[in-house]
Amino acid sequence: MVRIAVLVSGGGTNLQALIDAQNRGEFKDGTIAAVISSSPDAFALERAKRAGIPGYVINRRDYASNQELTLVLTRQLRELDIGLVVLAGFMYILTSELIDAYPNAIINVHPALIPSFCGEGFYGLHVHEAALSYGVKVTGATVHFVSEDCDGGPIILQRAVPIQEGDTPEVLQCRVMEQAEWRILPEAVSLFCQSRLRVEGRIVHISPA
Repeated sequence: MVRIAVLVSGGGTNLQALIDAQNRGEFKDGTIAAVISSSPDAFALERAKRAGIPGYVINRRDYASNQELTLVLTRQLRELDIGLVVLAGFMYILTSELIDAYPNAIINVHPALIPSFCGEGFYGLHVHEAALSYGVKVTGATVHFVSEDCDGGPIILQRAVPIQEGDTPEVLQCRVMEQAEWRILPEAVSLFCQSRLRVEGRIVHISPA
């Protein structure tokens, strides 16, 4: 059984999608064992509490750098015997210490079709603003393994979402979450827990069930 830790910073809508998937029995070989927040005020902690999942706070404000935060976080994950780390709206870039401790065992969801509109500075509404400003007709979401390059790790799953006339960043954000993020993130977690993902260079192979 893979013990999963979900890292959050805010409202936790992607966390809720994972909790719902777990309640539907989709994580047959895994369980959400911990929710760890970078903020004590994150509503995601309330979602975890309601679901009976232990919540922890490692407050970014208590540390001088992302590296210090990463070191404390890595120790916490080891103590909890975590096998998969899921970044679900976690707002800080983690340093190599965690990536080295969990090679190809950290996944992130990004609200665009990587390699478009990704990297430093592309998060939240900024991603959707950029997509609309560029004039693309299709956007979507990507779940990928985390590497030292921001949004640069091997891609696990992607799902496209059409842009519609009159979209605002807020409207597009909701559509991407509902039609893409909340679907492919639980699917990727399930695939990992079933040991169906194999990484060769930049390519992630998915074995049949």
